[in-house]
Amino acid sequence: MHISEGILSAPVLAGGFVGTAILAGITLRKMDMEEIPKISVVTAAFFVASLIHVPIGITSIHLILNGLVGITLGLRSFPAIMLALVLQALLFGHGGVTVIGVNSIMLGGGGLVAYFIWQMRHRFRTTPKREPIFGGIAAALSVVFSGIILALALVTTGEEFRATAGYALLAHVPVMVIESIVVGACAGFLMKVKPDILAGHRQTGQRHAP
Repeated sequence: MHISEGILSAPVLAGGFVGTAILAGITLRKMDMEEIPKISVVTAAFFVASLIHVPIGITSIHLILNGLVGITLGLRSFPAIMLALVLQALLFGHGGVTVIGVNSIMLGGGGLVAYFIWQMRHRFRTTPKREPIFGGIAAALSVVFSGIILALALVTTGEEFRATAGYALLAHVPVMVIESIVVGACAGFLMKVKPDILAGHRQTGQRHAP
């Protein structure tokens, strides 16, 4: 789910960079140096996973995993995804430099949506299936958010892209289902083996981490 260069209008591209700068400033505030190793590992996983394309018919899809980034890094998911997109654009030409702003809002914003949904699990009593369920919901809604931003970016560029926006949304329905299953399973597994890697994990007598 990357928008390529040469498609969007200049105002949309400019708006993407402005929005990305604002969100990056907010989500990078008060970052502790001890967070960097965890952010680096998750960013690398996102970087690699989104480069693996699976052919389906005449097209192909790839995992996005911004939901997984969101439930593990919390607010730091936005700068982590932004950094991965910058590296993909510079090293492989994936997406493109001029669309880094829009792509960061589209995918990094999805990571933030996943984090906020993930945090809602604390409102429910602890059960063995709580984390897999909320992980799956967070992943699904992160893809939905990213798809909506993608469609809005195309529609605001020109009426000729309305049909393309609809097709793009429809094409990511299977991605939403797959990511929901994958991230839900990862959330359940991490909760069993290393729960402190999950964003907002609470231990008895301890406040949650960002």
